[in-house]
Amino acid sequence: MSDFVIPVPPTVSVPVAGGGEFPVRRVYCIGRNYAAHAVEMGHDPDREPPFFFQKNPDDLNPTGEFPYPRQSSDVHHEAEVAVFLKSGGTDIPLDSALDHVYGYALSLDMTRRDLQGVAKKMGRPWEIGKAFEASAPVGPVHKVEEVGHLDEGRLTLKVNGDIKQEGDLNQMIWKVPEMISYLSEYFTLAPGDVILSGTPSGVGPVVKGDVMEIEVEGLGAMTVTVT
Repeated sequence: MSDFVIPVPPTVSVPVAGGGEFPVRRVYCIGRNYAAHAVEMGHDPDREPPFFFQKNPDDLNPTGEFPYPRQSSDVHHEAEVAVFLKSGGTDIPLDSALDHVYGYALSLDMTRRDLQGVAKKMGRPWEIGKAFEASAPVGPVHKVEEVGHLDEGRLTLKVNGDIKQEGDLNQMIWKVPEMISYLSEYFTLAPGDVILSGTPSGVGPVVKGDVMEIEVEGLGAMTVTVT
């Protein structure tokens, strides 16, 4: 008989291409990881130390639909790649960081830009603009054994067929091994952790009825409808 005093919440998971489910523990997101995006957000693109914020595990949303959130009238798309970890630790060396990666997936970091802007001006955390329900649409996880490690490849985001974001994974200021190694200096990484790798320039608003399509070389495409 269990000693839990309320029903145990379900395990959050993301489908794996070819079968199975990847259980999610934590979700870390790196900010301003493409120089052009840093500029469009009003920041110097020089290689300053990385910074991270978090989304909640159940913000990961594999349904193919993005429900427009309440309490916002300016929600932006940010096309990204999600990195799924099969192992972790602390102070992970840079040269072995990729050994901890299980696979990669297409993802979006949807942002309540108006609420994030207020938080920035007041020096408050970003969670109200970032960590809301269904705010991280995500595709199936592709195993490293099948797609390799993604250190380059064209990334595009279309809205209603028009390209809004375009870049290459090799333009990331902080590469995947560096993100893993840096995070492990401040957090104990573990199996089930997910890292969203940042977005190129061209972020912008969406409205109900819009159809977003993200495509990355090696990972295929994913379509998400704003509902």
